[in-house]
Amino acid sequence: MKPAEPVSSIRNIGPASVAPFARAGIHSADELREMGPDAAYRKLLAAGSRPHFIGYYALVMGLQGRPWNDCKGPEKEALRLRFDKIKSETSVAPLAGIEKILDEIGVRKSD
Repeated sequence: MKPAEPVSSIRNIGPASVAPFARAGIHSADELREMGPDAAYRKLLAAGSRPHFIGYYALVMGLQGRPWNDCKGPEKEALRLRFDKIKSETSVAPLAGIEKILDEIGVRKSD
């Protein structure tokens, strides 16, 4: 049996993304492909990743084998609707430390 490919073997997912995916319980490219981008993104948010539209559509494009910046026009608009729905339906882990304080006083702009 060959070793599992890391999530970073998928286009648009770099080495810095391995830890957030692992925190979300996603440890291989096959697991990520099997669950699809929406379920995976829900898990990332639930595990404490901050919502970011570009990160979401880069994941969608990567799972299709496309560069992140290939997303344009009506396709991008449709993905924005999906992203907003996922974000509104997902229980996001509470922020800790300075991020929480900055949000409470309205300094940071959320996506």
